Amino acid sequence: MKIAAIESATAASSVALVDATGVVASARRIDRRGHVGFLVPALDFCFSQAGWAPGDLDAVAVDVGPGLFSGIRAGIATAQAVAGAVGVPLIPVSSLDAVALGAATGHRRIWALIDVRRGEVAAGAYRPVPGGVVRDGAAELIGPEALRATLESDRTDALVVGEWQALPAATLRGLHGVKTGRPRYPAAAAVADIARNRVEKGEAPHPDEVRPRYMREPDVTINWSDYREEGPWA
Repeated sequence: MKIAAIESATAASSVALVDATGVVASARRIDRRGHVGFLVPALDFCFSQAGWAPGDLDAVAVDVGPGLFSGIRAGIATAQAVAGAVGVPLIPVSSLDAVALGAATGHRRIWALIDVRRGEVAAGAYRPVPGGVVRDGAAELIGPEALRATLESDRTDALVVGEWQALPAATLRGLHGVKTGRPRYPAAAAVADIARNRVEKGEAPHPDEVRPRYMREPDVTINWSDYREEGPWA
């Protein structure tokens, strides 16, 4: 199965082409405001490096958030254009799921965090299982003090990953049984891995059901047409 994955919900935009052997080509750039200018050229580069054409794809995966509003929209618009042009399923993936999947832990409960600004993070808890992770509760928006209180009340050893650096330094300081780790950002390769499992299980949604997962209202309204750029699939 050949999948193109797009991740632009955070400052670290990335794209990846993945098949049964693993990552065939990838590109990544950290730029909180540069998602639009990065995604299409990065896809072009990856197709060239892999020797693939868009028509070779079996699915397209995209991070739908939570995260940066403009980045999420740019990623979804690009993914919709590719999937629609070549007629393959479009698979939505949570940025929290992708961050948690990339965490390296043997037994600790994983807390994945994504910076959504306004002094809050999106947080999701996960349990490590053989071959991956499973959600351990609903994702929520939470402030530093509430997050610290939640971790203090949880007697399970925890690994905090994602954008915990966005929190005030005192938020996690001195918490017993709590460690911080990587990854800081979700990766397109993790997005592809999650999407592949869903395609194999027949869980591909209707294209109209693939929508941003902001978890709150945006500060501004952005015109989707601003993010539609042509690539080799046009």
